[in-house]
Amino acid sequence: MLAEGTKEAHDRAENCQFVKDFLRGRILRELFKRGTTALYFVYSAMEEEIEKNKDHAHIAPIYFPTELHRRDALARDLEYFYGEDWKNQVSRKHSTKPYVDRIHEVGKEDPVLLVAHSYTRYMGDLSGGQILKKVAQRALKLPRTGEGLNFYQFEGITSHRGFKQLYRSRINELELDMETKQRIVDESNRTFGFNMMVAATGNPTYALQLAKMFVGHLPCQVALAACVALFAGFTAWYLQ
Repeated sequence: MLAEGTKEAHDRAENCQFVKDFLRGRILRELFKRGTTALYFVYSAMEEEIEKNKDHAHIAPIYFPTELHRRDALARDLEYFYGEDWKNQVSRKHSTKPYVDRIHEVGKEDPVLLVAHSYTRYMGDLSGGQILKKVAQRALKLPRTGEGLNFYQFEGITSHRGFKQLYRSRINELELDMETKQRIVDESNRTFGFNMMVAATGNPTYALQLAKMFVGHLPCQVALAACVALFAGFTAWYLQ
């Protein structure tokens, strides 16, 4: 369902210049820190709403807090980058607010759409996370022991491939009518747009380039968002 609904973004993301630059190790430490901060606020909101709705008929089958939740891992990464006083040094940027607000909105008013947010994030992290981890570790000269990259380490999962298959099967087994399925696909694509706003903020050059592409090719909105989002790990599953 979701794989088919985001196929166009998948096909185009691989040729996005932003993706190519990331994979070539063209990463600035400060931008990586900002991306980690943005992810902390996004995951805090998402996991708060998932926890509130863990008994919902469409959320319970994909509720895996031990295996998937990333908030605490991101907190450890922020402590590495900013020190023990990290909470007083980071703040939610204006560009992150619409994304966070949307997560809280769907959690309160339409919890089934949390399926789109959780699938987009967690499956991406599991699929492409190890690739991004190695690139960032090498480019930023981070310790081989994993400090600063806890976000990409899923200690509760022994087989990424096996868990992804389980997670996707749980989603496919959800009892949803066609209208709800389409709304979930639309929400997933909308999520890529929020990711673009968050990730491009730290890099004015890419933000300008992508804005021009966006204006000139509106049908490519989702694909462009996916390209930009890769910097912070937002659509890493496209690299599987």
